[in-house]
Amino acid sequence: MNPPSLHPVRAEQLRLQTRRHFLSSAGQFSLGAIALQALQGNAFAAPANTDHPLAPKRPPLKARAKRVIYLHMSGGPPNLDIFDPKPALVEQSGKPCPDSFLKGRTFAFTSGVPKLMGSPRTFKQYGKGGLWMSDAVPNFHTVADDVTLLRAMHTDQFNHAPAELLLFTGHIRQGRPSLGSWATYGLGTENQDLPGFVTLISSGTQPSGGQGCWGSGFLPSVFQGVQCRSKGDPVLFANDPPGMTRDLRRATLDALKDLNQRQQDELGHAETVTRIAQYELAFRMQTSVPDVMDISKESAATLEAYGAKPGEASFANNCLLARRLVEKGVRFVHLFDWGWDFHGTNPAEDIRDGLTKKMAKTDKPAAALIKDLKERGLLDDTLIVWGGEFGRTPFREGRTAGGAVLGRDHYPDCFSVMLAGGGVKGGFSYGETDEMGFAGVKDKVHVHDLQATILHLLGFDHERLTYRFQGRDYRLTDVHGHVVKAALA
Repeated sequence: MNPPSLHPVRAEQLRLQTRRHFLSSAGQFSLGAIALQALQGNAFAAPANTDHPLAPKRPPLKARAKRVIYLHMSGGPPNLDIFDPKPALVEQSGKPCPDSFLKGRTFAFTSGVPKLMGSPRTFKQYGKGGLWMSDAVPNFHTVADDVTLLRAMHTDQFNHAPAELLLFTGHIRQGRPSLGSWATYGLGTENQDLPGFVTLISSGTQPSGGQGCWGSGFLPSVFQGVQCRSKGDPVLFANDPPGMTRDLRRATLDALKDLNQRQQDELGHAETVTRIAQYELAFRMQTSVPDVMDISKESAATLEAYGAKPGEASFANNCLLARRLVEKGVRFVHLFDWGWDFHGTNPAEDIRDGLTKKMAKTDKPAAALIKDLKERGLLDDTLIVWGGEFGRTPFREGRTAGGAVLGRDHYPDCFSVMLAGGGVKGGFSYGETDEMGFAGVKDKVHVHDLQATILHLLGFDHERLTYRFQGRDYRLTDVHGHVVKAALA
């Protein structure tokens, strides 16, 4: 049956609306995307078949990594107790912090003159590259030759939520696309039966930055991260409700697709294409997601290597799931693990026993992930990132200075990030902080530089991967960022 003809006035309104949308709206068909497509010889931009906005796309530049697994330690790991030894700070431990380090500075929970605190951990060099690591991370010792340590990272924020948003979206407020969304926007995904971008959370708490850390912002929502769970239903609300058969669901989706397609034909709105794609993906996920999330299919040796236990919700399970997901073609997997806010307000936040226990649950599966990918021939084109949103102070946290538990305050000026695979050097340390751990003194890396480097490894110029929204082109790195070329293999 032919659709009813439109009134001439209404037809003209739709024509003008569609033209305005094509010229100015944020979408895969924006001027920015079209220009970029022309510059790159159609290597990037929306796929020709708009029914599949997540269809795989070639990056414009030579890519070293095809996929990313980002292991985020939410809260800010104590870098001075893990990767950055400071013998001079140990010698000065217990003395008042020099005023030169405090003048003009504001800290999250410390005021007055705090006491310097050297690390109680033991540091040694590991691997052929002689990377410094503490006794808190014994399993990282075994992969020292496979990783690069960025030891002079810095950020602009000293509170969790804005620091995490800056790290993952390039901005301190909600509403910008996340790193994983930019990656899937640029590259699509290699498995149309699974989300292109998956988020996994352990330790029972979402990151302080909230869902904006994996949100799509002003990008079409098909590019947002899909939160999966290692325990219970992998994806909430994906299963059919009682009384709904798969055939009936298929018929319902077909009817919705027809209605949405008519709207798309009339208005040309990119989000309509997204809506159709999401409905279809959710239908396919009903069978594909439970299968890939079932780690009981792994061998006993593999489960032991990760410390994973089927049916549990743990970082170990999530690391194994990350390998299974990228093996199936998922483009970006983001793991969030809470519990790294080492203020010293309780024994779990003590940089001695507390850090040892936390690392016992995390460095083993992270190291196992690196080894597993290497054995399967996937590490060379899979980039792994491990780190937090900022570092910790070289002095004791003000609220806990008089107690028996040792903790540190938030500190944006110095922290460490570990990279592995995906085109980075192995057994390499980049950047230095001063002898007390207060400031970077050589080869500093800002979070925007890290973002630029990740995009570069995926085959993008971070200055040209843009999206037009509200009249201007946006990018992940805003107007900042430089690729850390020295860390590239």
